[in-house]
Amino acid sequence: MFSLGSWLLPLPGLAWGWALLDALLQGLVGACAVSVLCSLLKVYLYIQCLNDPERQKEAEAMRVQRRVLEPLRVLVLTGVLALVGSRVAALVVLEFSLRAVSTILSPGKGSPSSQLYLLCQYSLGCGMSCSLTFLLEGAPHATCNLGLAAGLAGLLATSTHRLARHVCTLYELHSRARYCGVCILLLSSGYGIPHLLSKALAITFSVAAAAAVALINRDFLSTAEAVRFWTPLTICYTLLVIYMQEGPGQSIYQTVLVRMGGLFILLLTVGQWADVLHVLVSLVGEFWCLLQAGALLESCQGQVFTQQPWTGSQLGSESQPGSESPSEES
Repeated sequence: MFSLGSWLLPLPGLAWGWALLDALLQGLVGACAVSVLCSLLKVYLYIQCLNDPERQKEAEAMRVQRRVLEPLRVLVLTGVLALVGSRVAALVVLEFSLRAVSTILSPGKGSPSSQLYLLCQYSLGCGMSCSLTFLLEGAPHATCNLGLAAGLAGLLATSTHRLARHVCTLYELHSRARYCGVCILLLSSGYGIPHLLSKALAITFSVAAAAAVALINRDFLSTAEAVRFWTPLTICYTLLVIYMQEGPGQSIYQTVLVRMGGLFILLLTVGQWADVLHVLVSLVGEFWCLLQAGALLESCQGQVFTQQPWTGSQLGSESQPGSESPSEES
């Protein structure tokens, strides 16, 4: 990949430094994508909790999250995604894509589960990294393109984070008073956030899966080498999908250990030593994303996203705060 370093003199170590900069910029784009996803989910889940009198504690848990956690999450995730090689990132993308398709196509699971959006955080970051690696491979000014992408991703992540903070702080007041345009828009059409996310994630993972296959196949010199790699990989992923479908009651952290453990054993057999190290880094990244989304995970357990307008005990209704549960029906 050509980068900004190709413009400068070939000094010792300079190429390595620009390659590191490219990796950090790719990781920053992936981390910002995860931040946007979590911020929009937080907005949706917080409003849902406010509309349900029995879920006020969950809303309070999302409201009290410290502001310093968001920059820290982006910083750590940027470093993790920069360390993970394109090969392991591609395998993570393919594993989640297969698992997501299997979950959606399974009987009785056609509607998108709320947890599926949160479980794809690290895979989304890897997908952005794979897509950028594939699309910018051979580009004459790849570093400049990555810098522009990182700037736009950072702007979007900052905007959605401010939106989530505004909603958690002022939505309850503004939805009653009806003088804030943002809160009125969320009150009338905020139920469509999951539909927007599902479409965006479908496009993202479609591009990332195609890029992942291309990145993996470029390392093989012959068809026989590709077959020796793809055959055990297909068997491993098939067994993992079957295990996930048959054990829905297991904890989220247990599923992460099983998935990364299977990938670890597979790469010990057909991979490289660098891939084994990258799997361990990926395990840290998965746990980091889940730990930072603890309040959201508790809020959306057993919940299914719907595409119907919010009705019933709406905050924007004219009922008094101290009244009993409203009797009128839509």
